[in-house]
Amino acid sequence: MSRLLAEVTMEKKSEDKPSVGFSFGRPISSSSFVPLSNPSPPALTLTSSSFTISSQTQNDSTKEKKREKPVGIPVFTGFQAKLESQWRDVQWTEEQKKSLMKAVSSYRPSCKDVPQARVLLLGPVRSGKSSFISSVQSVFNGRVTNRAMVGSSFNTSFTKKLQSFNIRGQKGEDNTGLVLCDIMGLGDGETTGLTLHDILSVIKGQVPEGHKFSPDQPVGTETAGYVKTPSLRDRIHCVAFVVDASKISSYHKGFSSTFKQLREFISELGVHQVALLTHVDQICPETAKDVSNVYKSLSVRETMNKAGALLGMSTSYIVPVKNYSSELDLDVNTDVLLLSAVDHILQYIDMFFQDYAPQHTRPKLL
Repeated sequence: MSRLLAEVTMEKKSEDKPSVGFSFGRPISSSSFVPLSNPSPPALTLTSSSFTISSQTQNDSTKEKKREKPVGIPVFTGFQAKLESQWRDVQWTEEQKKSLMKAVSSYRPSCKDVPQARVLLLGPVRSGKSSFISSVQSVFNGRVTNRAMVGSSFNTSFTKKLQSFNIRGQKGEDNTGLVLCDIMGLGDGETTGLTLHDILSVIKGQVPEGHKFSPDQPVGTETAGYVKTPSLRDRIHCVAFVVDASKISSYHKGFSSTFKQLREFISELGVHQVALLTHVDQICPETAKDVSNVYKSLSVRETMNKAGALLGMSTSYIVPVKNYSSELDLDVNTDVLLLSAVDHILQYIDMFFQDYAPQHTRPKLL
């Protein structure tokens, strides 16, 4: 037992080691967040893959003793407990996938002046923003494709400029009413070239498509293609923060104050925010084997609470996601999870237009 405790202690210390921090282009004041309290979990069961039995080599005389089922010490490689029932109700069927695909492909903004809703994906370097865009498009293409270029560098953002991707419907169908906007990742020090000012300029619709960000040249009226008077269709209608589940505990502490300040400024612009928790398959072996286990995983649930504390938002705004990476073929359960995330985003886009409609349509007083 003492050996087990020593192993667990060593694993704990290695997990707590902080990663290198980042500069956000301008000083940001620090603030602390109180982690969300966890409700008492329902009864759980441990799957056969949740632990391994550790046993010592026995001598011949021991083997000849009364044969019983050996009782060993469970050695956990991670918290892999599995709940008996889902903590969010999702139907993992082909019918549900088709239903969600129809809902997304037929979506159109409620405001007649806006043909397509624009969503900005915002998060640290290598959090999975570009992969999410490619994965969603793959579902509609019927095969795994990489439409948004995905880099392999661990320290720098592959995306350097503002890129907007129309989510195309199935073959023969028109584009959907949704545009996913990719932008340079946070967390790469001065090399990111992304400042709070630049982010807010993108959300306001002032940054032209294809603009390459630079720390020495913040977006302004002298920027080529700068939109001085953006229309409602130019603006961002929802922001989706993207964070990596496998890095939640190692993100630099400064991220909390960064996200808090970002959310405050974005909220002042009247834009709703959600969050995508990517790479959930990397923190739960059961989910890695079968994505439909994601809402039975206690490790995913606890990580979601940590993400909520990091972002300063309720977990009701956060949805888990598994992007396609090395796969060549689509998986129904992965598709359902991806489409459910898009449907989640669409709900908050609708809220933006509902909030905007009364001001936009209110008759002028004589």
